[in-house]
Amino acid sequence: MKTQIATKVDQKVQLVDGVFTPSEAMDVIGSLIDQKINFHKFQRLKSFEGNDSADNAVVNRKILSLEHERNMAKMHIAKARKAGTNVRIDGILHLSLDY
Repeated sequence: MKTQIATKVDQKVQLVDGVFTPSEAMDVIGSLIDQKINFHKFQRLKSFEGNDSADNAVVNRKILSLEHERNMAKMHIAKARKAGTNVRIDGILHLSLDY
């Protein structure tokens, strides 16, 4: 009998790392969040095409959550604009494979 040992392979992808003007920061954050929203909308569409009675509640909640996060980022960046400061963004993706 073969025993399977769990191993974890990790990778970090530095997506964003820098200081940006408020306009640049909104472009970066907005683009990333919009891309993720579009991904979920596409998944929802694919699910609907395969089954027009598919339950998309989870996907819809993810989209709403991302839209909320985008609005929160806009408010945070607006504070930086009002204060005349730049915005530091550090965005790292952590990838893990569990065997």
